[in-house]
Amino acid sequence: MAAHDKPVLELLIAAPRGFCAGVDRAIRIVELAIEKHGAPVYVRHEIVHNKFVVDSLRDKGAVFVEELDQVPNGAPVVFSAHGVPKSVPAVAEDRGLDYLDATCPLVSKVHRQAERLVAQGRHIIFIGHAGHPEVIGTFGQVPEGSMTLVETVANAEALTPADPENLAFLTQTTLSVDDTAEVVRVLQQRFPAMQAPRGEDICYATSNRQEAVKAIAASCDAVIVIGAHNSSNSVRLVEVAEREGVPARLIARASDLDWSFLDGVGTLGITAGASAPELLVRELVDHLTVRFEVVEREVETKRETIAFKLPRGLEAAA
Repeated sequence: MAAHDKPVLELLIAAPRGFCAGVDRAIRIVELAIEKHGAPVYVRHEIVHNKFVVDSLRDKGAVFVEELDQVPNGAPVVFSAHGVPKSVPAVAEDRGLDYLDATCPLVSKVHRQAERLVAQGRHIIFIGHAGHPEVIGTFGQVPEGSMTLVETVANAEALTPADPENLAFLTQTTLSVDDTAEVVRVLQQRFPAMQAPRGEDICYATSNRQEAVKAIAASCDAVIVIGAHNSSNSVRLVEVAEREGVPARLIARASDLDWSFLDGVGTLGITAGASAPELLVRELVDHLTVRFEVVEREVETKRETIAFKLPRGLEAAA
């Protein structure tokens, strides 16, 4: 098809999008560990929820395992950005494994809050998604029975804590800002004495990416989110767009695009979850030029300047 025969497709590309500081740090930890120790370096669980990233690190010498019993004695191992229960580093220490913790510092902050609240004798209502690695890791910071998981408004309405006057709440860092606010509203209405976190638990990157999608949604006929289906923050971006009344799709990369989704679309919004690299955004834009005369515009709602320090021992390697 000649360029002048192609229909015009306007792209509104959300900013911020893609990698956050915690993901950037976690990936760098694996890369530097491979440089320092040589391959293989073992990684417990996906370092971040993105197949392209995981495959890229695997090509460099990372070996991804589900549990520490798959790591040979004496081998270096990295814990994922989502955080791990306390039992995991304890096992690593017992086995003498050389481990690096790539837990996002904002997740670690939630872990420390959980410990402090339990030490104060409070029972924690934790708002999050059952089975998500971050939830498993956070529950693993405190004694069993110290926390109760709430996923929905219905859960919040049905909750019957033993001591309603001695509660606190914390949240997973990658939730929908709007959904979480609704759950918190119900909990605070029912349990006025419940203690709130010192600061917002939903991380800056999750909030910023959701706000950026809201900013473009009204001007779009459809939205595409690049990210993994097991990435909580990516799935939330789809939900945010749909809540704004715009059809949205989550794709891992450009080759997954169903062209029929773009039927009748004149303006397409594009964003990427916090564990999706920018090159996948560029890959999608290039892919769209096959069928469209693409006109792209970035819509920036906030500039992110946050960076996290590397663990001790890797700073010199960097």
